Amino acid sequence: MPQTRRRRRHPEGPLQRYGGMPDTIENLHARMERAALALDFEEAKRCRDQIAMLRGGATPDEAEQADFAGLERQEPGAMGLGTSQQRLTPPPGWKRPAKPDPLTSGRSSKGQRRRP
Repeated sequence: MPQTRRRRRHPEGPLQRYGGMPDTIENLHARMERAALALDFEEAKRCRDQIAMLRGGATPDEAEQADFAGLERQEPGAMGLGTSQQRLTPPPGWKRPAKPDPLTSGRSSKGQRRRP
């Protein structure tokens, strides 16, 4: 008798088998929307971060106890190739040199005039 693979079906749906996570995500999402409507953006940010942790695989208890105090999202201008290079900063007290006199244009460093 050949064995056939049977697919397990969960009556509550594929996502709710992980400890009721979608219900928690839905509650957090509703809480986030209510907080945003009430202009309580700090609470909305906390809910958003907890939703991200739950979607990343954390348990609801871990998401509740996580500390997001020093975390910031990456800004769009700071992404891409070459952004890991540091910018050169001038030493303290350095001033840009004065612009050259406009009457000296067309002269080389040896004092000879350039031909047009």
